[in-house]
Amino acid sequence: MPTRQTGAKAQRGVALIEVLIAFLILSVGLVGFSALQVRAVKATQSSLQRNDAATLANYILESMRANRAAAKASGLPYNIPKTCTSPAASTTLADTDLAAWFGALKTALGNVATTCADITCTTAGVCTVNVYWDDSRALGGSATQSLQMVSRL
Repeated sequence: MPTRQTGAKAQRGVALIEVLIAFLILSVGLVGFSALQVRAVKATQSSLQRNDAATLANYILESMRANRAAAKASGLPYNIPKTCTSPAASTTLADTDLAAWFGALKTALGNVATTCADITCTTAGVCTVNVYWDDSRALGGSATQSLQMVSRL
């Protein structure tokens, strides 16, 4: 019958197995943490774009308030149908405001074909601003994300 070893010889290699198991547990934890970090970055980006869209919608409404007479005038120069290309700036303040605003939209929300906007105003001074952008990179994001802001000038 073979003799059983006791003491230091019996424990040989146990420390290495403990280290390998600890390393495995640490690796699984780090992979989980990195996945969580990626999700947080995507959510932050989506939140930033939504905030930018709201800020820029308010920006054009404030520009229209500053030029209230033109915004409520016949022809409604601030009215633009849904467009994804920047309107050309001209000599009027309304056209310059719209071109600058649309440039800011493209800068903040991405200079892509899905970054679009439209503005509808009435002669009574009620204006609706719609901003559209692609938020598909976010968790559960939509390729057709939109924000609508309605205000009386």
